[in-house]
Amino acid sequence: MESGVEVLVVTFEDTEQALNYQHEAKVEWPIVVDRNRELYGYFGMHKAGFWDLWGLSTWRAYFREILKGNLPKAAHDDIHQRGGDVLIDPEGMVRLHHIARGPADRPDIDEVIRIVEREQKSDQENDNYHSLKN
Repeated sequence: MESGVEVLVVTFEDTEQALNYQHEAKVEWPIVVDRNRELYGYFGMHKAGFWDLWGLSTWRAYFREILKGNLPKAAHDDIHQRGGDVLIDPEGMVRLHHIARGPADRPDIDEVIRIVEREQKSDQENDNYHSLKN
């Protein structure tokens, strides 16, 4: 199914690390390097505390990856920088703003899909309304 969704990955690591990640993870999306962390600050993704980083959910996520044969890699930069997920519609409206509590914290994929589908349906209804008006 073609969703029309464009994905952009933002990282604060240097360009070499970003390219290594893109290659290792086989990421086909564009990656933006934000060394000054302006986007992180804009979306409220500030430093994480010790328990945010090393809580039970993080250990569970690492354990699941180890069971799959994926050993954790050493961090190359600031492990305290929070990440997150932001969905922005074509008009620039933020539809999902998720600040990660730790490395393993991501929004529910079903919620993300519902938001995308709702926006697509709304766009179609607006297009139908405009075509009826004309």
